[in-house]
Amino acid sequence: MRKRKWKSNATQINEAETERPTRILDPEKARAKTMKRAGNLLAAKPRSINELRERLLEKEWTNEEIVEGVIAKLGEYGYVNDERFAFGYASSRVRQRPLGRGRLLRDLQLKKIDRETADEAVRLVFEETPEEELIDRAIQKRIRLRGVPQTHPETKSLFDHLLRQGFSFDLVIRRVRAAVADAAIDEDEATGE
Repeated sequence: MRKRKWKSNATQINEAETERPTRILDPEKARAKTMKRAGNLLAAKPRSINELRERLLEKEWTNEEIVEGVIAKLGEYGYVNDERFAFGYASSRVRQRPLGRGRLLRDLQLKKIDRETADEAVRLVFEETPEEELIDRAIQKRIRLRGVPQTHPETKSLFDHLLRQGFSFDLVIRRVRAAVADAAIDEDEATGE
């Protein structure tokens, strides 16, 4: 039985990067193939310009010049627009579940949207749906699922959950205290005290 010679992952990745030559045979075919791939990628889901650029450059039959030309053409057609993508992505995320400003900015950064564009998109989304309304929805959902926090660890768990959802510290403290106080008042009324 022969022993295999194993290489570390780092060695395999480095060899793969150095051995991958770009082989552009015909620029027109490469441009057409890149345009078709861009159309397929955008048909699957909306993408930011940088995200699309990164995915197009994965293939060995294209290069940066071809990709930039394809992205410029798609921009002329109106298929790629970072401002529209950022606003659409942020508003759909807020509709799906209540998220805070910090979480939305972080998600847009992961989608490779520049900071200025992301800030503007988040500002527009929170003009439509105020962050206070979103945190109230998040608290109500959490209370509906887990009940009103009775102990300090349960309250801390709610607090941490809201921070992970991207809400600001000050807003979380105010809303959690108010929710716990409201729940205590409701409980006192229910027991008749």
